[in-house]
Amino acid sequence: MAKSAGERYECSACGAVSSLWAGKCPACGEWGTLEKAAPAPAPGAALRSSRPAKVDAASVVPPERTKTGIEELDRVLGGGWVPGGVFLIGGKPGIGKSTLLLQACGAMCASGRRVLYISGEESQSQVAMRARRLGAVDEGLELFCDSDLIPALSCLEDHALFVVDSVQAMRTEGAEGWAGSPGQVRASAQVCIAAAKERNIPAVLVGHITKEGRIAGPMLLEHMVDGVLTFSGDDYSPYRMLRAAKNRFGSTDELGVFEMGEKGLFPVKDISGLYWNRAEESVPGVAMTVVLEGTQPLVAEIQSLAAATAFPYPKRTGRGIDLNKIQLFTAVLERRCGVGCGLFDIYVNVAGGLAVREPGADLALCAALASAVRDTALPEKCAFFGEVGLAGEIRPVVRLARRLNEAARLGFTSAVVSSRETIAEKESPLRIIRAATLKDALKAVIK
Repeated sequence: MAKSAGERYECSACGAVSSLWAGKCPACGEWGTLEKAAPAPAPGAALRSSRPAKVDAASVVPPERTKTGIEELDRVLGGGWVPGGVFLIGGKPGIGKSTLLLQACGAMCASGRRVLYISGEESQSQVAMRARRLGAVDEGLELFCDSDLIPALSCLEDHALFVVDSVQAMRTEGAEGWAGSPGQVRASAQVCIAAAKERNIPAVLVGHITKEGRIAGPMLLEHMVDGVLTFSGDDYSPYRMLRAAKNRFGSTDELGVFEMGEKGLFPVKDISGLYWNRAEESVPGVAMTVVLEGTQPLVAEIQSLAAATAFPYPKRTGRGIDLNKIQLFTAVLERRCGVGCGLFDIYVNVAGGLAVREPGADLALCAALASAVRDTALPEKCAFFGEVGLAGEIRPVVRLARRLNEAARLGFTSAVVSSRETIAEKESPLRIIRAATLKDALKAVIK
């Protein structure tokens, strides 16, 4: 039989389009993901009668958000749930996704709202037992435990939120494949998005994480929703990190930190305490700085150790800091400051498992490296703020005043900053040490 004109196949994993069916997608290499798609419309066919709409900026009203009842979650979301917005939260099994959402549902119901919790993986008794343990039992919290999504969404009335746990466990009539297959996941997400938009209520989809670290199902799923939240943490640690990888209604820079306990997840009040041991005596190779995770300031303790090497090529190891940055600044120290790093194996670590990526911590890293190589401790209660260039110059950092206030709150007394910073000494809660170059900064703190 001749192939019909306009026939096309679309990959449910990566969205690639092919004119011929194949068992393996030629673009991403996934098997069994090519599905027959509707014929593409003729170019310009749907646009002939279309007219652009004029937008009056003065008439744009920000959406009225619904508070989740959990301050850390509200901050990561940008202020709360948005009516009609659909969020996808992913994390490995047992990390606390369902716990966090049940707590949020309970808090919303306690304020007089109704919430529908749809679970395709657990029975009503299992969900109810967890809700009782978390103190989230309320008349406004309704459960629907079934993998058939259409009957579950038909129960929506005047609810303020509905949760689908999880989208990989749901199935929808009209979509081929079993629950969890790319086609069913995509169809289930489309049905949830349509229900949220039609009723103008927020929705949350729970997603599983694959062994590669991405949310299971077609990659198109993350593009369909309005926001993607990632919930992460280590098995040996009670702390959990919540970040927004995508957010159409807010920033993606915010970080929420929770501590897992017997009664659920609790926001960590003093986040800086997680990454700083508050040692009374200064140790060679240790420098302090304050980094920003969105609007949240965190004290970072950068540790460096220099040991004489017996090999012609010294070793460089970093944890929490990019290895390329360590190699770059050892070269800057040698060339611009005369600090010989070539005879030492150098190991760098950021205490507490914090990952430092922003350039505002460059000066602290360089100070830690120089202190370790020269085996001289840096001044006590001194913080370092600055971006370091290849010419050895120190550049200003963003939101210096917020960093200084956080450092002062934790007991720091002095700070080394760029000479180009515009903050006045009388406006700073710390004693300011200005330096134009890295060499000047090291002369001021290493005797």
